[in-house]
Amino acid sequence: MDWTIFWVVATFATYIGIAIWARAGSTNDFYVAGHGVHPVVNGMATAADWMSAASFLSMAGLIAGMGYGGSVYLMGWTGGYVLLALLLAPFLREFGKFTVPDFVGDRYYSDAARLVAVICALFVSFTYIAGQMSGVGIAFSRFLGVDFNTGIFAGMGIVFVYAVLGGMKGVTYTQVAQYVVLIFAYTVPAIFISLMLTGNPVPQLGFLSNIKGEDVSMLQKLDQTVRDLGFTSYLSSTKTNFDIFCITAALMFGTAGLPHVIIRFFTVPSVRDARLSAGWALVFIALLYTVAPAVASFARLNIIQSVNETTYVPPAEHDAASAALAEAGETPSPAWFANWETTGLVAFDDLNGDGKMQIRGPAAPDGLANEVTVNNDIYVLANPEIAQLPDWVIGLVVAGGLAAALSTAAGLLMVISSAISHDLCRRTFFKDMSDKAELRVARLAAAGAVVAAGFMGIFSAQMAFVAQVVAFAFGLAAASLFPAILLGIFWKRMNREGAIASMLAGLIPTFAYIWHFKIGAGKAATAQDWFLGVSPEGIGFVFMLGAILVGVVVSLATKAPPQDIQDLVEDIRIPGKRERHGIADSGMAPVD
Repeated sequence: MDWTIFWVVATFATYIGIAIWARAGSTNDFYVAGHGVHPVVNGMATAADWMSAASFLSMAGLIAGMGYGGSVYLMGWTGGYVLLALLLAPFLREFGKFTVPDFVGDRYYSDAARLVAVICALFVSFTYIAGQMSGVGIAFSRFLGVDFNTGIFAGMGIVFVYAVLGGMKGVTYTQVAQYVVLIFAYTVPAIFISLMLTGNPVPQLGFLSNIKGEDVSMLQKLDQTVRDLGFTSYLSSTKTNFDIFCITAALMFGTAGLPHVIIRFFTVPSVRDARLSAGWALVFIALLYTVAPAVASFARLNIIQSVNETTYVPPAEHDAASAALAEAGETPSPAWFANWETTGLVAFDDLNGDGKMQIRGPAAPDGLANEVTVNNDIYVLANPEIAQLPDWVIGLVVAGGLAAALSTAAGLLMVISSAISHDLCRRTFFKDMSDKAELRVARLAAAGAVVAAGFMGIFSAQMAFVAQVVAFAFGLAAASLFPAILLGIFWKRMNREGAIASMLAGLIPTFAYIWHFKIGAGKAATAQDWFLGVSPEGIGFVFMLGAILVGVVVSLATKAPPQDIQDLVEDIRIPGKRERHGIADSGMAPVD
């Protein structure tokens, strides 16, 4: 039995079945699941929405490849969620409008501000979703024997069915199933590998324990191994402290401004339930995030030990040639490397012509150059193969990776759909649109977004790791949406002129900086060329500070907001005090 096909078909059938069962019948169902989701269920769905392909596939890969330096992603995303759950979500839920552009448009009493927020939300969502689709393509291309682009098209098809059919209601219950799949798929292999390497069944403790049969800890052994090969110590970073700080901050504040997570807090019945679901989501997220550093260190050590100094065997002749080499007393390159080589995500270049695969760092003591390239996005997917775990475990991990990518992609599609149908059409250009017409436009928008997201996923494959593509979305969210949300909640003097200026002052330079250094003419630039030495991954934080400053200065230089708005800002800080306030609720009533 092909376990990979079994798991993928079984999970996809489950998602489609749930979508049919939870089919949306109204705009209320489509946008906010009828406000009837239980806090625990919403916490699980939020965790699945939150833990994308970047968390599942790439975060451990980045930590494995960068060592301590890769932990900025772990710290930034975790800290950002806490910031969102404690600082923003309850107040946004109290405000009572169910999209971020809705909040901006009504808080700043301006269709122009709403339009700018729609543009920001679309920029952020499409950038983020491109990373998810890239992760889907990687999983399909290796395990289902199809090429990268075909894998993305398959992922587009499944998301299209359950997002367009079920809306937020279908997405919510599908994400619950996806959370169960992804957390099981992530932790089971980690437990097996932890037992094999250290004898400890708890991965979070295993990577701090001694190697089985040796008097040296797992981390010390890995650190010594990479330094012996000429790499930077696993326990240090090549980035400056200031750059690390900026990347972490950009991820944190970007998280708090991500529209697909914020919208989840409108699916529960009350503000109290929003707070409860935020707490539950943190518990569910921690189950995966605390395992990631262990998975990273296990994978890095396993890859080095299974590949370095083996005799290279091409994929086409691997079985026969490996047996012959083994009989001759040589160690052939592993089967997992041959399997992944056909995807182009690992490569061997025999620079010294000796037929041996040498993994070396820039400061290798024997002077040899590195001949082996491993894409960081495959660490989690390849880990069970490298450890020679049973086929059903390998298939389960593939299903988990797809669940992580598709759950977040579906959440982002809901943001894109609501931004176009609700914020752009109904609230800005066609204010007499009926519920039925809005629902039809929402489904069409979701369908168009699926197609666009797929092509962006193909394009994003030209960039670095999935997590780094996603990091750009966080930078854009931090610089554009976060200042308007933060000041909109906590500073009643913030007005529409300040909000519009702030969003544009954050979005435009951040996008231009990332484009220049990652795609444009500055692609070959080094850290010395970066503004203040800050990498494109961290620049969102710098421009976020600038955007806050612009918002404050422009607001103070222009007319104060109407009294209704200032009263509203006072209301939302006290649970249960929210009242209707003329201009702020003229377009639609706040949700109960």
